[in-house]
Order: sequence, then structure tokens, then C-alpha cells
Amino acid sequence: MRQVVIFAAIAVIGGSYVARYADKTVVEAPAPQAAAVQPIEPQPTQESVGQHRMELTSGRDGHFRANARVNGRYIDFMVDTGASVVVLRESDAAQVGLHPMPREYTAIVSTANGRTKAAPAKLDRIEIGDITVFDVPALIMPDESLSTNLLGTAFLSRLRRYEYADGRLLLEQ
Repeated sequence: MRQVVIFAAIAVIGGSYVARYADKTVVEAPAPQAAAVQPIEPQPTQESVGQHRMELTSGRDGHFRANARVNGRYIDFMVDTGASVVVLRESDAAQVGLHPMPREYTAIVSTANGRTKAAPAKLDRIEIGDITVFDVPALIMPDESLSTNLLGTAFLSRLRRYEYADGRLLLEQ
């Protein structure tokens, strides 16, 4: 009996890793949207097979913004390396089909405007150009608590690298 339980546990753990790897190996056509706010829009480039790159140019305010597809819908984000997760405003979360109930606002977060509650969520996928990240942890916050959606390190840390140089942010998968 003990061996059956151990085998079942190993099968479940192994299956979850295989499923996660299979999701990451899906290849899709690049989205036609370039992410930038400057008049000169950088185009996503593919350096070699399996490696995808996107270069973002900072806006006049010095922030990097990206128009990303979340669960198939385009949403504007500000890249925030100080945010540990991706944060969506309620109105934008609703556009991608996420409608948390009031009782689901269980996370307490500190913002520049003080402490507020947020609803934990998981985004099936976020796409910027030809970069795709699956199963991204996120928080949903009331619109009045957040002026823009934040693309935090829950997304960035899943890339091969991200690098800031000369007013540009390079994302590479």
C-alpha cells in the first residue's frame, strides 16, 4: 500500500512538470502589436530559433509601457521591477474575464496611496510581441487604488533576461 501511495505522488508531481513544460513549448505566431509609446515603434525581433526579443523605449516620464495581450485581450501596462506580481485594475481585469467577488479580496498590499485589499488571480498567458509567459500570478485591485496596470517580476523573472541600457528595456525569452 505504501508503495502505491509513493508511486501516485511521484506520478502527480511528474505529470505537473510535464504539463508545465508542454505549455511552454507551444509556438504561436507573433502578435502584430509592438510595445512602445515613442513615435518610433521598436519592432519585435527574433534573434534565433526559440529566442524572442522585444525592446521597449521609455516614455517622456521615464517609464516603460507595454501593450500586452492578457488571455487574448490587449491591456496597457507599465513595467515595474519593484512589483513582485502583475497587478491589474478591476476594469481591465473584467475585460479579460476576471470578476472577483468582494470576499476574494484577501491580500493586503501597500501602495503609494496607502494600504488596500487585492484579489489574487492567475493569468493564463501574457504576450508582448512574440514573448509569451504562461500561468502568471497576479493581483486585481480597485481602479481607485491604481492608476495603471503593473507588469511586475512575476512576468519578468520568467524571461531569459531583461536589461536596461540607453533608455531602452530589452526583454528576451
